[in-house]
Amino acid sequence: MKAIAHTLVDIELPKPSASGRDLLVKVEALAVNPVDYKQRIAASRSDTPTRVLGWDAAGTVEAVGSEVTLFKPGDEVYYAGDITRAGCNSEFHLVDERIVGRKPKKLDFAQAAAMPLTAITAWEAFFDRMKIDLGGRHRGASILIIGGAGGVGSIGIQLARIAGLTVIATASRPESIAWVKELGATHVVDHRKPLRPQVEALDRKQVDYIANFNDLDQHWAAMGDLIAPQGALVAIVANRNPLPMDTVRAKSASMCWELMFTRPRFQTPDMIEQHRLLDQVADWLDAGELRCTLRETLSPINAANLSAAHAKLESGTMIGKLALKGWY
Repeated sequence: MKAIAHTLVDIELPKPSASGRDLLVKVEALAVNPVDYKQRIAASRSDTPTRVLGWDAAGTVEAVGSEVTLFKPGDEVYYAGDITRAGCNSEFHLVDERIVGRKPKKLDFAQAAAMPLTAITAWEAFFDRMKIDLGGRHRGASILIIGGAGGVGSIGIQLARIAGLTVIATASRPESIAWVKELGATHVVDHRKPLRPQVEALDRKQVDYIANFNDLDQHWAAMGDLIAPQGALVAIVANRNPLPMDTVRAKSASMCWELMFTRPRFQTPDMIEQHRLLDQVADWLDAGELRCTLRETLSPINAANLSAAHAKLESGTMIGKLALKGWY
């Protein structure tokens, strides 16, 4: 089968076989995320054998393992996958059914491939880590989303609005400001400028929740300053330096980490929650309650286009998501 190595060259690999709870998926489209180029860079600095990366895919179930109960051959699916296993940058891919959802009917494969990793990340960050109530118990509470125009921020804004929150999103360029407003941000502030005066200009002195989907070190002081007493913060990017905790501790605020690979990596008892949330996201996408965040598609799926996609991500100017479709 065709595949793309972590060195961004086209290669041929044996087609795998499904067993246990695995699905063998014929990959029709895939999307890129910062984790891809970070893993590529890390692998290039070591003597890592050829590795296939990629953690966002949509395709058709080709075969199933003997213990599979959720899907059958011919089903169209979408998923992010497991960072401890081979990624989806290949024609055929093995993935545990418990972290796979049904592909939204109203989305094509490229659109569907753009959604899983960011949707899982934002969902878990809000509803599992910060314990925001999806049923509306926290309706009217405020959330500051740092990195509103990126992949996770783009779906996070929409999920926060479904939960009834007032969303303050950060963006700095005219096109990214317009994008987050389209997605439902109540207010937009510029993360390149001091955040407190901008938040105070909205008649707010503090916010109930803060989700940092960008640079934690850069914004940590502002997060501690703006979080409400007994509020909650979440981050998805590791800090480079020790974080002073005095302000957050004094406010009895909770600080959580979100890594969507935790459940599959550690085979947690609630691993199937990713299947369930992806099905719910698919329902919302089909109903028009969520908007697909795909902004650009490259074709075909090959090393040259994947290299171009990585370069766009590394530029730090991506808005929404970028997908690749159709094998060369």
